[in-house]
Amino acid sequence: MLEALDLLIFGIYLAAVIGFGVSFSFRNRNSNDFTTGGGRLPSWALGMSIFATFVSSISFLALPGNAFGGNWNSFVFSLSIPLAAWIAVKFFVPHYRKLQSESAYFYLEERFGLWARIYASIFYLLTQLARMGAILYLLALPMQALFGWSIPLTIGVTGFSVIVYSMFGGLEAVVWTDAIQGLIFISGALACLGVIFWSIPGGASEVFSSAMEANKFSLGSFDLNFSSSTFWMILVYGLFINLQNFGVDQSYVQRYVSAKTDQDAIKSTWLGALLYVPVSLLFFLIGTALWAFYQAQPALIPAEIASKADQVFPYFIVNQLPAGLTGLLIAAIFAAGMSTVSTSINSSATLILSDHYKKYIHPNPSESTSLSVLRIASLIMGLGSILIGWAFNGVNSALETWWALASIFSGGVLGLFLLGFILRKTSSRQAAFAVLAGVLVIGWMSLPAILTLAGKEASSEQPLHSNMTIVMGTLTIFIIGFVLSSVFGRGNRS
Repeated sequence: MLEALDLLIFGIYLAAVIGFGVSFSFRNRNSNDFTTGGGRLPSWALGMSIFATFVSSISFLALPGNAFGGNWNSFVFSLSIPLAAWIAVKFFVPHYRKLQSESAYFYLEERFGLWARIYASIFYLLTQLARMGAILYLLALPMQALFGWSIPLTIGVTGFSVIVYSMFGGLEAVVWTDAIQGLIFISGALACLGVIFWSIPGGASEVFSSAMEANKFSLGSFDLNFSSSTFWMILVYGLFINLQNFGVDQSYVQRYVSAKTDQDAIKSTWLGALLYVPVSLLFFLIGTALWAFYQAQPALIPAEIASKADQVFPYFIVNQLPAGLTGLLIAAIFAAGMSTVSTSINSSATLILSDHYKKYIHPNPSESTSLSVLRIASLIMGLGSILIGWAFNGVNSALETWWALASIFSGGVLGLFLLGFILRKTSSRQAAFAVLAGVLVIGWMSLPAILTLAGKEASSEQPLHSNMTIVMGTLTIFIIGFVLSSVFGRGNRS
């Protein structure tokens, strides 16, 4: 159990984050301040915020767990980020900077009509609700198992804390708290790795020698096989996921347009993307070091914990770290989750104002009305994430549930964006047909996961790995759009 010093550190952290975030409410004089920070944000802080958006409590717990229970196969995902970032700074960042719209989906309306913007916006909001709920639940799960904390209470307290500073502080509060939280969990992870190296008999050399003998640093099979978790499957999957992040994710686009200059936007994108690569490597190294640590000292960990890879890192934090440092690491885990949830709340509120309130209710609201809508939308999305987190309680696999929902909700938007961005002669009707076909492919590929989550058995296995769902959905939309526009021409836009 946590000692008084650890609880004090954690309590101070939560209070400081909320107080610091709310302090920015005095600078939100209009809706532009709330959604873009009024152009006051430096590139390094925006870059740290992009990085913090990449990292969540899922990453903080799952990456060491993957390395502890297996090898470094999942690290291949990080290797795809530099290529995706290069494409982003070459094409996506200048594109959105030129449009200067607070909505990532304004372009889709210009290109294909209002239906495309509504489709992308609604599915983004659904994706964010599922994502925030999954993060809050997965954050609470090890805390309940290791510390006895109530899962619903942990979800509620964490969610409410994020709601408060996101609701009042706007993007400026989100970015600056992201930057601070990013530094906290990087510092905490480095300190944890240092303790492992110091505590293991034989030191760091023992970690590397034993891990090399057990092939723990393997990146997976190099067979050109997309039905299992090979190097090439993870690389392709990572490229498409990161193209979706950089190309059509509202939280990333919002940071592009919030930068002071085009060069600042490019710098922040590179910083956020490239920082994640060594940090994810750090978390994989922690997982491998934990494996070596408990291999050398098996009496230090119960068998039931060792069999649940995602719980090994939290167990080490509570039982092997000195008092005070444990509190810092718990704060770091919460920092990873809170930074991602706050980003989702702010980006979702921005979309609700620009893509829905201004479209259906009031096209030219006053600044006071716009600020009220943004804050109410932040509250609604935050409360919705808490409810979704509570709904996750009891599912067989929260991570698989999130993956299934994310594939269904977000898989078609990247294909639609690439269709409009690359193929200039595709009409609105052709794009709509391509999206429909892509969604059907995504639904078909997601069916085994959906049936499994519902407690039923799938009649047959899919020929491709489930991670390829977004790849096949995107390619289906793009290829069908290309074929239709090539055969029938542009036609009319309606």
